[in-house]
Amino acid sequence: MFLPNQKVVCVDGKFPLGIEELYSELPKEGVTYTIRDIVPGIGLTGEEGETAVYLIEITGPLNAHGIERGFRADRFAPLQTIEDEVEEEISVGMPELVPA
Repeated sequence: MFLPNQKVVCVDGKFPLGIEELYSELPKEGVTYTIRDIVPGIGLTGEEGETAVYLIEITGPLNAHGIERGFRADRFAPLQTIEDEVEEEISVGMPELVPA
């Protein structure tokens, strides 16, 4: 999944109406963030099983138990850097030429 200090980009910036009352700031689609931590998450209606991330750039509010609310991990994707793309191209290699 993700690692602390990994750069990610928000791929889903659509949040339920009213959630802005809980958070002072929400991730915006297309913006790069840095993972602070990865934790087991609990949905807004109390369901367990999600993976949540904390972001360095945004601090979430505390829930009733004093635990910070994170953001669903599936809202983010690893940031692909130019170095990653070059490394991918090298590992794939060039296709062999077939004589005509």
